[in-house]
Amino acid sequence: MIELAQRVLSALVLIPIIFAATWFGEPWFSLLVSVVAILGVREFYAMLPHFRGQPLVFFGMAFSVLFVVCSHFHDPRAVPLIITSVVVLSLVWLIYRYRVENAFVSVAWTLGGILYIGWLLSHYVSLRSIDNGMELVLFVLFSTFAADTGAYFVGKVWGRHLIAPLVSPGKTVEGTIGGFICAIAAAYSLALILGLPTNHCLLLGCLIGVFAHFGDLVESLLKRSVEVKDSGQLIPGHGGILDRLDSVLFTGIVVYYYVIW
Repeated sequence: MIELAQRVLSALVLIPIIFAATWFGEPWFSLLVSVVAILGVREFYAMLPHFRGQPLVFFGMAFSVLFVVCSHFHDPRAVPLIITSVVVLSLVWLIYRYRVENAFVSVAWTLGGILYIGWLLSHYVSLRSIDNGMELVLFVLFSTFAADTGAYFVGKVWGRHLIAPLVSPGKTVEGTIGGFICAIAAAYSLALILGLPTNHCLLLGCLIGVFAHFGDLVESLLKRSVEVKDSGQLIPGHGGILDRLDSVLFTGIVVYYYVIW
């Protein structure tokens, strides 16, 4: 009961901030995405036990923000340049700063955090900048929130059959189905509210229902690999910011590429 109250209070604080930044657009939206990227990458690096490796924390945060900034430029050379710089500079830095036995894990975790969080999150800035961008960002975020909420409550009440016990012992088939149905219902409702085409939104609702589930499982896999339950304690009732971002990271790119293609 306490956890549920914390979840509701956290939502009451965070949702207006997200809505306002999306509504007013730039520079507020990019600022919000940059802050989320910095906090998310920092949490991601903190999950790795110290004895396994030492990720380049400030390096990772800086390049994650750089991916967000890069979304405002349409030069096709920008992203390859950033990726190349990330790989080369991180490897060169490790030569002089870190122990040899931890070098491989350190650079892999550093690059993983930048690409997993910074690169994927930057798609939201690109999505916000296209036609109907505000509506599309609100659509994907709230459809994903609906999928997560539906999966959580249906899984709590009716969940019996585990869907991926080795990765996440709390995820059930019933919860996954509940999340999928809620994603479609939210997508249809949001299409009517935001004036988006219902046929495309229903299809996107199906995709969001599927990829929100995969995004959740991916983060569970990463946490399980380093033996942690939550990525952090930043958001009461939810855990860390990555525990809220996991689904959003995957659904944002699905909607973005669906729209531009």
